[in-house]
Amino acid sequence: MKVLFVGLGSIGTRHLKNLNTIAQEKGLQVESWALRSSDRPLPEDVRSLLAGEVRTLKEEDRFDAAFITNPTSLHFSTLGMLRGKVESLFIEKPIFDRTDVTLSECIAPGQKAYVAAPMRWCGVMLALKRRLASLKPYSARVICSSYLPDWRPGVDYRTVYSAHRDMGGGVTIDLIHEWDYLVELFGKPLEMYNFKGTYSDLEIDSDDLSVYIARYPSMLVEVHLDYFGREYRRSLELFCKDGTVTADFGKGTLTLADGTVEHWDEPVNQRYLREMDYFLDYAQSGIGESVNTPDTALDVLKLTLGEI
Repeated sequence: MKVLFVGLGSIGTRHLKNLNTIAQEKGLQVESWALRSSDRPLPEDVRSLLAGEVRTLKEEDRFDAAFITNPTSLHFSTLGMLRGKVESLFIEKPIFDRTDVTLSECIAPGQKAYVAAPMRWCGVMLALKRRLASLKPYSARVICSSYLPDWRPGVDYRTVYSAHRDMGGGVTIDLIHEWDYLVELFGKPLEMYNFKGTYSDLEIDSDDLSVYIARYPSMLVEVHLDYFGREYRRSLELFCKDGTVTADFGKGTLTLADGTVEHWDEPVNQRYLREMDYFLDYAQSGIGESVNTPDTALDVLKLTLGEI
């Protein structure tokens, strides 16, 4: 299986390592290449997993799969460059940094494509999904609060894409995971209001706070996203007839209405490994659309930006 990586930052490196782990478990031979614009040497543990590095692609180059893990602002042009050259695409979230795009211009007919959605694959979420049909919540409250400078140890937060609006950063779309899983669980809301902006002392020009209220046919949803919370919090509370069900993704617990606490704590990378396992199966033998198509991801992006 010949694979191309476009972008080998922290998330690209994670996917490269997980690709090799899952491929070995499946007995799959993988030949990975990196399309790079930088001359900066890669770490040895990354370079050793690559067959080679290239600066440009030839007209005749073809790949079985490609991972689009460069800055969000470059996704559209990267996909256009790879249109028809790749059988299966793995596109890091969010799919784009804007919504005025025509997917047919960058993704060819019949080209398989999956947009990253790792929250869907974590143990707590999988446990919640198994119980969801019986819950019928009246309302939901979502929070994702964390401190941006702590995201990437040893890296100046002011230099990463999250800090810059023109690179596709900002908490509104950087933390698109929350709306992605809400849409998977409950579909799109009937209407929604969003307030966002830069309110903290972080040295960034992107929004660091985004708050939503959304109306569904039978419930209301509140969503709070920020870059400045010193205590990491990531959870979904469902207020139901029999009590509150809380999925705490940070602690790895699912608390049921009767107070029972289920423990699904696991290494964070486990969700990415499950996701990689799915993608490799889809790339090799999947038929039809992926579980998170570019069309769906673009709809979620529009929703996140208040364009519904």
